[in-house]
Amino acid sequence: MYILEITLKGSPIALSVQKKEESDAKAAYSQVTEAMKSANSVTLELTCEHQGGKTVCVLASEISSVQLSEKSGTSASSGKPPGFFALT
Repeated sequence: MYILEITLKGSPIALSVQKKEESDAKAAYSQVTEAMKSANSVTLELTCEHQGGKTVCVLASEISSVQLSEKSGTSASSGKPPGFFALT
């Protein structure tokens, strides 16, 4: 399971969606980062695969950061905790 966390400007709480496949998670991550780079005010709609019916729609210009991490017992024991990454 992969977790995509989005932090909005002025909000300390991250929005998160979970994807089952790595390819789906990376595609959603790319979608968010491309929208952040865009000068247009686009909205992004993301659906969680873990919780059925959980969908979030955000205005890309309000996203301050995005993080993609793997949710598994092996990632915590590998000594590499997920880092946080912000685009400027």
